[in-house]
This record gives sequence, structure tokens and C-alpha cells, in this order.
Amino acid sequence: MSAPPPPEKPLKVMPWWLALLGLLLAVALGWLALDRLLAEADRATQPDARATLRVDAIRTGLTVVAGTGGGLALLLAARRQWISERGQRHQEAVADRDQAHRDRVQAHAETVAEAAARHQERQATAAEHDAAERRLTELYVRAIELVGSDNPAVRLGGLHALERLGQDNPGQRPTTVAVLCAYLRMPASDDPRENEVRRTAQRTLTRHLRAAEADTWWPGIALDLTGARLDGFDAAGCTLVDLDLTGAVCTGTTSFAGAVTHGRLRLTAEFTDVVFDDLTGDADLVLDDARITGRAGFDRADLGGELTCRGASFGEVSFREATLRQPSSFDRATFAGPATFREAQFLSGLSMEHTTFGGYAGFHRARFADLALFRWTEFGEEAWFEGARFEGGTNFGRAVFHGRARFEGASLARRPLVDRARASTAVTHLWPPDVTVTRRDGDWLVLTDP
Repeated sequence: MSAPPPPEKPLKVMPWWLALLGLLLAVALGWLALDRLLAEADRATQPDARATLRVDAIRTGLTVVAGTGGGLALLLAARRQWISERGQRHQEAVADRDQAHRDRVQAHAETVAEAAARHQERQATAAEHDAAERRLTELYVRAIELVGSDNPAVRLGGLHALERLGQDNPGQRPTTVAVLCAYLRMPASDDPRENEVRRTAQRTLTRHLRAAEADTWWPGIALDLTGARLDGFDAAGCTLVDLDLTGAVCTGTTSFAGAVTHGRLRLTAEFTDVVFDDLTGDADLVLDDARITGRAGFDRADLGGELTCRGASFGEVSFREATLRQPSSFDRATFAGPATFREAQFLSGLSMEHTTFGGYAGFHRARFADLALFRWTEFGEEAWFEGARFEGGTNFGRAVFHGRARFEGASLARRPLVDRARASTAVTHLWPPDVTVTRRDGDWLVLTDP
């Protein structure tokens, strides 16, 4: 905004006596000029010349008076013109100030109107938000009431209402999932209708975790199912983030086939059968102390995070063509049935210390790119390492081979450490070239490092 112009000095009114003084000055000048000229005319010697000079003197005096008066009149006219111009400038300045004031008033009015409009919009938005929140709250409370009903059919309706609430309102999806998980964590009865309600809750969770179904996908949702009882939990093809099944009991076949994992999957639970075939992702898989009474399949899985199965117990397990990119630990694990690691790739360290293989242990053409530890491992039946590649250090110290041990075609980048491993004399073994059988101890062969 430009600075206002400096105020003009007030115009003073010319007093009347100043005009009278000018008139008297003109008369005085004319009288003085006439007196001087008449005095000069009186000095003439000729009477005719004296008369002529006196007439000229009178004329000149009158001319001086007229000229002085005319000059004063001209000054007055100039002053009148100056006053007129100043008045014009003043009117223009006043008009400019009035226009500037009107512009400021208009701008202020527009600003006030805009502020009022924005305030009304905020009020309308807040009212809409409050109405939407009240509606969501009412729907949520109603759905929770339905889920808490004693009637299984009513509970089914509540689950569908919760699902619709989460589908239509992305901000409510974490809450919806938390409620569904909490429902599955509650104690389950033996009522078949209740089992159907729980399976519906499971399907509701997994249905929205499949990225392939873009219209219904709820990304980035974590599942807290600690202590839950699940039956046939099917998360095949889902995108799983921070799944927690600690203490859960999973009956039937639990499937993570083709799932994509991120974060950390805590799977210290009881499983009948569990499938991880074709699983990918960078999540850490924690199966410490897990109990799998049936089959566990990791065929063609590509695990980008760590796999820990410390103290876990397996029935039958298969890691055919699996790729484990981070360190893997099966310390103190128990394999009651066949354990197949055919063509598996352990790109980082593998530890199977104090591990028990009750059945067949097959590592055909497996690749161990880093340290492989089998210390104190007990092989109850055949242990086949045919065609396996040991690219790092290998340690079978104090291992026990009850069945045949075969390393036919295996390649070892370093001499394996056996450190008094034992093998049964009842079967024929095929050891790597650098392994030395130093003596017999009853029914056992004792292996020592050269």
C-alpha cells in the first residue's frame, strides 16, 4: 500500500486592507510622479511650454496610477488563477483519497466476505465430519453389538457389517481388523455354528490381504492372533505384515502358499499341517518352539529374512528348491518324519546344532554358500548329502549317524570338521575324502579330524 500524500498547507484569506493599501500605493506613486513632473514644468520660462509640460505631467501621473493599478489587478488575477488551480488539485486529491478509501472499504468487505465464506465452509465441513463420525460410531457400536450376540447367525451379520464398515471407510480398517482378531482370540466352543462364524472371520481377514484383489485389498494391516484358535487358516497369496501367531492353535491345513511377507512373522504356534510353498518377501520367520504334528512345506520358497526354528518340532518337512538368503537356525529342532532339503540353497549361514532327525534327512544337491554347522546333530535314519556343495566351512563335530551317511559327489571348499562324530557300523557309509575313521568303538565308528 502506497504512503498517503503530505497534507497541503491551509489557504489564507487575503485581508481587505491589503487591496486598499495597494490602491493607496498606486495613488501615492501617481501623486509623487505628478508632483515631480509639475515641479519640472514650473521651471519652464515660456508660458506655452509650461502649460504643455503641465498637461504632460498630469497625463504621466495618471498613467503611473493606471499602470500601478493594472499591475495590482494582474497580480490579483494571477492569485485568482493560482487559487483556482490549487482548488482543482485539492478536488482531485480529495477524489483520489475518496476512491482509495472506497477501494479499501471494498477490499475489506471482500476480505470479510471471503473470511465469512471460509468460516461457513469450515463449519459445514466440521458438521459433515461430525455427522459422519457419529454415523460411523453408530454403525461400529451396532456391529459390535451384533458380534457379541448369543445367536451365531446374528454374529455372522455383525461380521459382515464390520467388513462393510472397513471397506467403505479406509480409516476404520485397522480397528475392524483388530476387532476380528480379538474375536478369534476369544475362547472357542465346540458348537459347529460357532466354528462357522470363526471361519467366516478368518476368511474376512484374509480376503482383504490379497493384493491381487485390488478392489478389496487393505494394505499394511498387521494381524495380532496371539493365542487364537484357527481352523484351516488360508492366507495363500496374501501380503502379510507383522503377523503374530504366538501361542495360537491352528488345526487343519494352515496355508501361506505364495504369500508375500514383510516385517516379522511370529509363528510360535501349534500346527497340524502348514504350507509355505512359493512364499517370498523380506520378513523374518520365527518358528522357535513351534509344534507341527503333520507336514510343513517350504518348497520353492524364497526367504529374504532370517528363519529361526530353534526348539521347533516337525513331523514331515520339505524345503525342495527353497532359497534362504539370510542366516537360518534349526538348533535343538526335532524332525520326527522325513526332512527333505533337496536342491535347497542356504546363501548365508546354517546352524543345525543339537538337531534330531528321527527319519530320513535328504540334502541332495543342496548348496551351502556359507558356514554350515551340524554339531551334535543326530541322524536317526539315512543322511544323504549327495551332490551337495559346501562353499564355506562345515562342521559335523560330535554328530551321530544311526543310518547311512552318503556324501557321494559332494564338493567341499574346505576340509570338514568332524571332531569325534560317530556312525553306526551296521550300514555302509560314504564319507568325504578328508574324513578319517580312526577306530572302532563297539557298534560305532568314531570319526576324527586328520
